[in-house]
Amino acid sequence: MTKSLFPGFDGLMTLSRREGVDIRPTLLRVLTDLYVQTSRHNDDEERQFVELATRLIDQVDDATRAAVKARLAIYPATPAPIIQKLGLTAAQEGRRIPLAREIPAPPQAPAPMRTPTDAELRMASNLAMQPMDAAEIHDMFFRASASERALVLQNLAQTPLKAAPRIPTVRAKRAIQILEMAAIANDAENFTLELGDSLILSSRVAAEIVDDPGGEALAVAARALDMPSPNFQRILLFFKPEIGTSVNAVYRLSRLYDRLSDRSALVMLAVWRSSTLAVTRAKYQSSLHDGERQRARSSANQPRPAVQPGSSPAARTGTGGSLDR
Repeated sequence: MTKSLFPGFDGLMTLSRREGVDIRPTLLRVLTDLYVQTSRHNDDEERQFVELATRLIDQVDDATRAAVKARLAIYPATPAPIIQKLGLTAAQEGRRIPLAREIPAPPQAPAPMRTPTDAELRMASNLAMQPMDAAEIHDMFFRASASERALVLQNLAQTPLKAAPRIPTVRAKRAIQILEMAAIANDAENFTLELGDSLILSSRVAAEIVDDPGGEALAVAARALDMPSPNFQRILLFFKPEIGTSVNAVYRLSRLYDRLSDRSALVMLAVWRSSTLAVTRAKYQSSLHDGERQRARSSANQPRPAVQPGSSPAARTGTGGSLDR
């Protein structure tokens, strides 16, 4: 089971310890989620899970350990060594699971400030950057190599370009949950729709970010939503198998994500939004130009009347000054 999904599992563990990018909490959560999705496992799958999970349980933080413990506490096929390791009670058929105490409602928070509309957010970012400049930066980023993209993002933090406004916290949290669920279900369509909707991007740009094979564009989008690093790593492992199965790719993007500043991500978000305006203008500019030329040509070819409308014919006079009749 684990080998087919994570052939580089041991390599990730070794690289994590050596390079300082700790992805062990994410790996334990993903491993546990995969295990509990199936009601039964053969001996080889159970042995692999016990071996890997036992190693990770001792190496993760208390919050991760508690989350894994909660998942396995209600799973009827949790292996005995894991039950003992986590101090759980073996599940018994027909035994009712005690309900947790009701969580008291938090105190009423003051009314938040009005959330800007989508149009206001677009205007705030588009007015600060010329569309053609944004389109050039957009194309340069997607044509660049991995190392060049990292340099572009680093330089964006120092530019005077105005960054896009932050995504409201409530909207960002909702987007992170939806994106992670779509990634686990490998639902690319809903993932793309939610990414574009939450970041106020066109469907073309959202699809370009999702389909980007390098993963740097997805890292920028996740940072613009202020997505926690473990959530981003889970999306990589589930939604991007070509990246999740590569030790070097996971490490490279995890390191890039942890070093990526909020300003760089928000400036790039402003670039993506404004580049859409440039594409729209280019789409209609040629047709408008052709229409103007056609109207100019038709007016030039039209014969002008000898007598202007509304004017009377000129009077003819003879040599003596009298009017000719």
